[in-house]
Amino acid sequence: MSETIDTIDADQDDVTPADGEAGEQKAGGGDDVLVQEGDIAGDYLERLLDLLDYDGDIDLDVEAGRAIVSIDGGEDLEKLVGPRGTVLEALQELTRLAVQQETGSRSRLMLDIAGWRADRREELKELGRSTAESALKSGERVRLQPMSPFERKVVHDAVATVEGVMSESEGEDPKRRVVIFPES
Repeated sequence: MSETIDTIDADQDDVTPADGEAGEQKAGGGDDVLVQEGDIAGDYLERLLDLLDYDGDIDLDVEAGRAIVSIDGGEDLEKLVGPRGTVLEALQELTRLAVQQETGSRSRLMLDIAGWRADRREELKELGRSTAESALKSGERVRLQPMSPFERKVVHDAVATVEGVMSESEGEDPKRRVVIFPES
């Protein structure tokens, strides 16, 4: 069995897809395709929880042009998040591959477990805003710790809300980081 798996550009992982990719998804039925992705992902994750003998409620949603799958309610779920969300990121990629195997199309679905991603998003928004304000005051470039694509996108979005500063990513994964600096 020979199967091609798309290479994922880390910075593009959690941003809007290229025009061709978005067109393919929309041409296939828009939300209907995303609902199908969510259903496939939900079934895959339900089987995984059964194998692990973990409890959890799976919720499926479509938001901002992507399927959103969240698992909540079980006391063992923190183990599926892992340190700094590393296990969650791996499970998200495995779930995307399971969806791709069924549909033949690359999925951009987002997985959240035990509300970790939602909580982390709020922390990162505050980090991005406060660091942007600090960089603006000091006039210096500020380099943050290495982050996942999801984390970098949230920080970039938060920095964009502060006038007079910009941000960019530098380095290679897994050490890719956000740099925040005053506009010239």
